[in-house]
Order: sequence, then structure tokens, then C-alpha cells
Amino acid sequence: MRRIALMALAIGLLTPVLASAPANAQATRTWVSGVGDDVNPCSRTAPCKTFAGAISKTAAGGEINCLDPAGFGAVTITKSMTLNCNHTLGSILVAGTPGIIINALATDRVYLKGIQLQGLNKTAIPGTIGVRILSAATVSIEDCVITAFSQQGISDTRSGGNTELFVRNSVISHNTGVGINPAATGVNNNIEIDNSSSINNSFGVAVATGNNVQIRRSVIAGNANAGAVADAGANVDIDSSAITGNATGASGAGGNVRISNSDVSFNVAGGSFASYGNNRVAANGTAPTITAAVPALQ
Repeated sequence: MRRIALMALAIGLLTPVLASAPANAQATRTWVSGVGDDVNPCSRTAPCKTFAGAISKTAAGGEINCLDPAGFGAVTITKSMTLNCNHTLGSILVAGTPGIIINALATDRVYLKGIQLQGLNKTAIPGTIGVRILSAATVSIEDCVITAFSQQGISDTRSGGNTELFVRNSVISHNTGVGINPAATGVNNNIEIDNSSSINNSFGVAVATGNNVQIRRSVIAGNANAGAVADAGANVDIDSSAITGNATGASGAGGNVRISNSDVSFNVAGGSFASYGNNRVAANGTAPTITAAVPALQ
């Protein structure tokens, strides 16, 4: 009996400690809802209301999911993190600020999936940048819509070099500035754009010195200045894509734009680029200046 009494006493002393532990812990998966509250623990049954409220309760490397259609507010991501609203409408609508700022460690990985970012650039105080990338090893943007910002749709200013940006199955449209802008100069950042559209921006894709961009199965259309531009020392390879209806189709601008298996058509000016000889180039107001891109023997 004495042993049982001692065990009961020990359990009684531990119970308050065990009960309080989850309140201070960060979860690997948290939830947001339009009817949530940021004082909640962001669990499935007690979700938070905003991304900003949930992120402090989500462990590094964890994931925030959206329970129902709603606007979840601007957020700054400072650690490895996934924001996933792929099966419902998860929206960010902002005025005067970026929608998402990524300022994580240089070794972190950030994944954005199924999010619509709206800048309302025809209003008095529009949002500035859709996704502003300051620091992270890898950023993946998939199944997203980034539209109507007063500056860039996606701005990548990481200066450490050897970073990666993946844009897949996404639409970047109606931004006053560049749709997709790897803007840090003199670095070796790698960008892959696949099955995406950059349309009705100032520039579709504008690439600063030292960056390498591969574009596949995508549409670059209706941009007020140019579809794709590579500054000196930058490389842009475009394959199986449509470059159409831009002021200028594609321009090396001192860098390298190489195009294969693609349509370059209905641009006011075709621009200047290197071709692998298997493109369809037609109906541009001014014919492009085309040089031969000869692949090296392997």
C-alpha cells in the first residue's frame, strides 16, 4: 500500500507538468481557418486565423494547412516551412506591403503551394511585391497565382549564390513591374520555371547578371516591355514555350537567351536571341535578330 501511495503522489506531481508541455511546444503541422483565432494552438480542431499567427506555433520544417476558403494575411517566413492551401482557396491580399517575405537561413527550404496573392494595383495603396525572397537555400512556388502588385510578382534578391527557385504550374500576371525577377547581380542562382505563365507584366522574366534560368512548357505573353530579358552574364534557356504579344519577344541585352521548340509570334518586335533552329517564328512586327545556338558535342 505504501508503494501504491508513493506512485500516486508522484503521478499527481507530474500531471500539471505534462498537461502544460503541449501549450509551449511547436507543432509540425498547424492549421488556419477563416473562422479561426490566433490565440488558438492552431490545431485541426482549434485553428488559427492567419499565417502570421500560425507560423510562431509551427516548428521549423513544419507545414501550415488551410482548412477552408479565406484570406490569411501577409506573412514573413524565417525558417524552413511549407504553406499549403492546395485543396481550398488560401488567399493573401495586401496593401502597401509584400504578400510573402522569405527571410530564412541560408540553409532553409521554403515551399508555397496553392496560394493566391493579390496586390490590387488599381487601388490607392496597392501591395508592393507578391513574393519577396531575401534569404533561403531553396524556394518552391507551385500551383500559385501572384497578381496585380505595384512592383514585382516574384523578386529574388538572394546574394549568397548557389540558391534555387522553382516556379511550377503558376500564373504571375498584371504586375506593374517584372513578373519573375532574379535581381541579385554577380551570383550563381538557378531558377526553373515549368508549366507557368508570366503575362501582362512590365517584363515577363528579367534576369540579372550571373543568374541561370530554365523555362519549359510556359507562356510569356502580353508584357509591356519584353517577354524575356537576360542582362550581361545571365543565361535564359526557353524550351517548348510560347513567347507572344509582348512589346519585345526576347532579348539577350548582353546576356544569353537561347530558344528551342517554341513559338515566337505576334510581338511588336521579335528581339534578339539564339535559336536551335527548331522554333516557329512568325508575324512579329519587326523580325528578330537570330543567331545559331549550336549544342556542344557530348
